[in-house]
Amino acid sequence: MTSILQTSALAGILANDPLLSGEVGLTTLLVVLIKVVVAFVGLLLSVILMVWFERKVIADMQNRFGPNRAGPFGLFQTIADGMKLIFKEDLMPERADPFVFKLAPFLSLVPAFLTFAIVPIAGSFNDGLDGVVTILGQQTFMQVADPQIGILLFLAMSSLAVYGIMLAGWASGSKYPLLGSVRATAQMVSYEAALGLALASVLLIAGSLSTNAIVNEQSGFRWNVWMTGLVPFVIFTIAATAELNRPPFDLVEAEQELVGGFHTEYSSFRFAMFFLAEFLNTVTMSAIIVTLFFGGPSGPTFGLTNWVGVYILPFLWFFLKLLVFLCMFVLFRATLPRFRYDQVMDLGWKLLIPASLGWFLLLVAVRVASDQGWNLPATVLAAAAGLLAGAFLLVLSIRASAAKRAALSLPGEGS
Repeated sequence: MTSILQTSALAGILANDPLLSGEVGLTTLLVVLIKVVVAFVGLLLSVILMVWFERKVIADMQNRFGPNRAGPFGLFQTIADGMKLIFKEDLMPERADPFVFKLAPFLSLVPAFLTFAIVPIAGSFNDGLDGVVTILGQQTFMQVADPQIGILLFLAMSSLAVYGIMLAGWASGSKYPLLGSVRATAQMVSYEAALGLALASVLLIAGSLSTNAIVNEQSGFRWNVWMTGLVPFVIFTIAATAELNRPPFDLVEAEQELVGGFHTEYSSFRFAMFFLAEFLNTVTMSAIIVTLFFGGPSGPTFGLTNWVGVYILPFLWFFLKLLVFLCMFVLFRATLPRFRYDQVMDLGWKLLIPASLGWFLLLVAVRVASDQGWNLPATVLAAAAGLLAGAFLLVLSIRASAAKRAALSLPGEGS
């Protein structure tokens, strides 16, 4: 009995899910197992469909057929490619570190699964229901877990994925994968700062680190995309694209420069794991954007309180919002040219980080003015004037630095 109470107390500390608020019995464990299996299988199926969807959309935009042989409309092409990679010969370079070489793909793949665990995909958030559903007689949320530090878990998993890429390049024992991994690490760390600052604006409005609470605060179309003033959403989307190493920020896999980048020496199933992680992260990041800025599964349920209004309609809203951002990432790949590496670094450090920090300070000023009863228009004007002055000084410093580099450069060299 004591052990059950201790387990229950620990579950209450680690998660807000009502499923874990009482005694943890066999039914509770069964519900958790069902949610884990459904999330795992659903995420794998979504990746298979995402690969097919991206190839078909880009093929249509380029006046090509795309996959159209394996299965109806080529739906089984991704499965055929996966089976081919599984049965290919597994190679390991002579100078590779065997343990780290084998570990790196898992460090890229596992964080994507763990991140998706905190995403609510269904449940009604209208009429004070707070996304609570009933499974096997147990009240719970339609997400694997809702820890009180859910957003911090997302940031931790996003940072952990960097290790998989860095260790893959280092453990390969070859200079080109190492160059690709170093470039990837610098890019992902740079945009992690902008992503975190944009996320801070959402947390300021929501007042919680729980993803379920963030979605609940956005019920009734109080979406954070306009509650935060649109700017954090734009910065978060750009930073997320760079974090995913997707075009136009795919300098990590610039094949004309690095022969594929950090995974050059990988083959067979280990290469497939990196390939799977890329698309898995795309689906997961799209789900995170929907959760943070567009209310997740919240939407009109037309007064229905039965299983249609609690399960079907919320999941439908979540799926439609998710599909919009998956289309957005596909269009990025199909239309935007690749940045130069110095442009990628300049965009992150000289524009996105100052802009996200400045906008966060503006939102803080608005919140303080509202709490203290200050004159809101005067406060906003004063804060905006201070931010514009800071932006002007930043531009001057960047220009002065560029002029100094140009003056110090040798004859015949560029600035």
